[in-house]
Amino acid sequence: MLGASRTMSGTDRPDADAASNQSGSLLRFDLENFKRKAFGKRAGVFGAAILISLLGLAGTATAQSYPSRTISLVVPYPPGGGVDAMARIVADRLSVALKHSVIVDNRAGAGGNIGTRAVAKADPDGHTLLLGHTGTISINPSLYANAGYDPRKDFTPIGLIASMPVALIAHPSFPAKSMAEVVALLKQQPGKFNIGTSAIGTGGYLTAEYFKSAAGVDITIVPYRGTGPLMNDLIGGHIPFAFGVLPPAMGSIQAGTLRAIAVTGPKRFSLLPDVPTATESGLPGFDSVLHYGLLAPPGTPRPIVDRLNKELRALVETDVVKQRIQTEGGDSLTSSPDEYVQDIDLEERKWSALIKKLNLKVE
Repeated sequence: MLGASRTMSGTDRPDADAASNQSGSLLRFDLENFKRKAFGKRAGVFGAAILISLLGLAGTATAQSYPSRTISLVVPYPPGGGVDAMARIVADRLSVALKHSVIVDNRAGAGGNIGTRAVAKADPDGHTLLLGHTGTISINPSLYANAGYDPRKDFTPIGLIASMPVALIAHPSFPAKSMAEVVALLKQQPGKFNIGTSAIGTGGYLTAEYFKSAAGVDITIVPYRGTGPLMNDLIGGHIPFAFGVLPPAMGSIQAGTLRAIAVTGPKRFSLLPDVPTATESGLPGFDSVLHYGLLAPPGTPRPIVDRLNKELRALVETDVVKQRIQTEGGDSLTSSPDEYVQDIDLEERKWSALIKKLNLKVE
């Protein structure tokens, strides 16, 4: 702060002569010399303390003035899917908490890469956010030849929202009733069975690839363009079983026209408590869970991140939101920003290792 003021020199006064210029210079020199002698290192410490205080005040002001306009929550998929549903749950409640509108902005294309890239390049002011999930954050960067973003460098994680297990779902005529029986049947008749999944690159598809590798079975994976056609063919018996998320199948499972053999998470799904996990039913250690979270562009100020994390955790922990997440096939999940950073790293390493092992690549 001391360096902010300056003594007027001869160059500031057109009518000054050389002598006054010189004396002015000497005066400034003596003054600076006096400061150094009088304060020494304490001046630097004092200045640093002032700077830290000012930065703290700036951070507080940033948090207090945020948000200043409508927030765009980008969903990198079309309306109607699981990611879109999760975003709308968050947007509704976050709008109330922040006292500003939070709108869902569907930017579909390239397997979720287009919308995800857009957020990575957005202004880091907290007014553009991303509803991220395992497909875009943990799978696409390794699966696509040029996803266009780095999940570790190009985003500021805010917090987790939910986890959603994939399930092994079968037509009632399929003879195997447990994961152990499924594996035994597939090994007895290698190459005979087809298994349906959602599109290449989705959690369902990667779970099927993971299953083939972990169980050591020979099956043909049949990816569908959407969960609707997949469920129709499964209900019609055109494919015997499939890996997929639960919401599109819940009604059919409850009606008995489909059967859930196992869920692929570390614990049973809350709405299907009688359906065992893959580990419980014969495939130890098999874990394939989709994670959903909120992210911001890189460089978003920490006070804004902390404000969003606080509001996100509060809303996810309410009974209303927990129930809505369950209805969509998931279980609520909260974290700090730093815990979400660790989760992204762990999940990306897990899925990238599988993708590299199987030599999977989408151009």
